[in-house]
Amino acid sequence: MTSTEEKTAIDIDIPDDSFVKMIIKTGGPNIQNCYQCGTCSGSCPAGARTNYLVRGIIRKALLGLKEQCISAPELWYCTTCYTCTDRCPQDVKPTDVIKAIRNIAVAEGYMLENHQKTAQKVLEAGHAVPLDKDSWQDLREKVGVERVPPNASRYSEAIEEIRKIAKKTGFDKLISDEKEA
Repeated sequence: MTSTEEKTAIDIDIPDDSFVKMIIKTGGPNIQNCYQCGTCSGSCPAGARTNYLVRGIIRKALLGLKEQCISAPELWYCTTCYTCTDRCPQDVKPTDVIKAIRNIAVAEGYMLENHQKTAQKVLEAGHAVPLDKDSWQDLREKVGVERVPPNASRYSEAIEEIRKIAKKTGFDKLISDEKEA
C-alpha cells in the first residue's frame, strides 16, 4: 500500500460477538484464545507468497466483521497444512478457525468459482477430475492401464450415492449455478 492510498478506520463501539459464536459452533472453539502474536501469519507458507494473513482474518472475526471475513478471496488461500496450528502458543487452532469461516462463507453463498466447478464435477462424474472422455480413455489404454480408472466413475451406483448425500445435506444447492432468489 502506498502512502497516497487511503486507509479506512474500523468504527466499532461494541464488537458484535454473534459471528465469533457462529465460528465456535462451526468448528473454531478456541478463537477467543488469540492474542494476535502473529505466529500463525509468520509461519504460513501461503502467506509468504500472497497477501494472506491468518492473523488478520482472525482479528476481523473477533471484531465481528463477518462480511469482510466471508467475502475475502484470501480466505481460500489457506492450504490447510496446519503449520499455524502446530505453532500457535494459545492453541487457537487457526486452521480450524479458517475452515469454520469457510463453511459459514459457503453456507451464505460465498465460494470460489473453481471450487464450485470442482464440486459440480464430483456430483456429475463421482470424481473431481473425470476421465470419461474418449481421448483420456484412449490415452490410458495406450499407456497400458485400464480405460476407466477404479474410482467412482466406474460405478453408477456410487455416483448416485454421492448425489443422494449432496441432496440430503443441501450441498447440491450450495454448488448450483442456479441460486434461489
